[in-house]
Amino acid sequence: MAHLNSSLLIFLSLSLLQLFHSAIGRGGERDSGFVDKSYAASGRHLTEENHFQKLNILARGYMTNSDLEKAIKAFHGRCSRISRIYSIGKSVFGVPLWVLEISNKPGKEEAKPAFKFIGNVHGDEPVGRELLLHLANWLCDNYMKDPLATLIVDNVHLHILPSMNPDGFSLRRRGNANNIDLNRDFPDQFFQMNDDLTERQPETKAIMSWIKKMHFTASASLHGGALVANYPWDGTQDKSKSYYACPDDEAFRYMAKLYSGSHYNMSRSQEFEAGITNGAHWYPIYGGMQDWNYIYGGCFELTLEISDDKWPPANEMIWQFNKKSMLDLVASVVKSGVHGRIFSSDCGEPLPASIAIKGINYTIKASERLADYHRLLAPGHQYEVMAMMPGYKSRSTTIKMGEEAMTLDFILEPTDSFLPRQCYNRSSMKVLEVISNPHFQVALTLTLVLVFLYFLMKRRVIFNHFRGRKSIVQRRASAV
Repeated sequence: MAHLNSSLLIFLSLSLLQLFHSAIGRGGERDSGFVDKSYAASGRHLTEENHFQKLNILARGYMTNSDLEKAIKAFHGRCSRISRIYSIGKSVFGVPLWVLEISNKPGKEEAKPAFKFIGNVHGDEPVGRELLLHLANWLCDNYMKDPLATLIVDNVHLHILPSMNPDGFSLRRRGNANNIDLNRDFPDQFFQMNDDLTERQPETKAIMSWIKKMHFTASASLHGGALVANYPWDGTQDKSKSYYACPDDEAFRYMAKLYSGSHYNMSRSQEFEAGITNGAHWYPIYGGMQDWNYIYGGCFELTLEISDDKWPPANEMIWQFNKKSMLDLVASVVKSGVHGRIFSSDCGEPLPASIAIKGINYTIKASERLADYHRLLAPGHQYEVMAMMPGYKSRSTTIKMGEEAMTLDFILEPTDSFLPRQCYNRSSMKVLEVISNPHFQVALTLTLVLVFLYFLMKRRVIFNHFRGRKSIVQRRASAV
């Protein structure tokens, strides 16, 4: 009987602990801050100090911000051949937002797809910090040994931001140092919100600048508090809780199922069919990072809820559950979809044209310098792919997507023009870029003015010299 009572007590204690730190993950309650909503639901009113102390207990075993920075730099020191580290900005408290790039040619622009992982968007969802360091170290340890690791390192530029919200983590709360939910801080497609640049958080600004600078093909952010792969749209125009599909709904469902199906138990969810969900159908949010990526960054992003607990024990178990899913998702940007480059027929130069799919109201742009594109598509369908650019005739071709990726290059012909078309090589284009720079034009103008003044003064000196000589000759003639 005593044994039974002891077992019952342990069970109840674990249940209360689970209740304490589990919550809805992707967004939670919109106004959530320091006090977890589970307390209000259970009638327990804790002070902020007690709450912080309890979260500190749960955080044991997790890397501090200082530990994380050291781990990132140590990784680069150990795997410098296939990595580089850089910062995309700083948090409110001035903590660098460190990124690890993993590739066989880190930092070099290539005609390859780029993928990014972002962890710790919410300060009280730290599991992604640990998970992403496990991923980086596994790739380093298994490159040239494991076929999947080698495929990823050789064919993808993988960028890893372990913590988007280091301040929130140190404060043990959802929002950043200003208590702003960073997953509500992006411009929204349906409502005028977050459009004031002065109000936007530094972490959000850093992410937006990063996405505009890099040409990411796909992405995923890691959250805690649920177990599901979430895809766009995250909101609806009428704010209703209903399925709201984006133009690439089939491609996103394919990506989400790929992650869920490779996961230890996500696909067996009792709450979400196949372990995936449309964001708006789950519950609508506005100002989210996922939709902004797709609309403004040309990047297919998933929101991955990877743990029912927000603060699970900091051990390798979560990594083992998510390892295959993470690797398969990154590899999918080269193992599926259609990829290629676009050139001009007259010069043979790369063209940063746009790629469209008939029947899908969404276009992506090829990269500026190499004109490579990487278009994710769901397999098992026929697609009409079109390349188009102002000043050139559009071209299209029909493909049947199987389970493997396809390569499709385009050569575009210039449209008829009254002006003769000239071809420039890269060095010529560089010269033109320099000449068209406003600062160069101002400097050139000042230089020409100075040169003109110099010759003007020189001419005046010469004129005065001859004038003086003439005067001397005249005086000598008078004397004679």
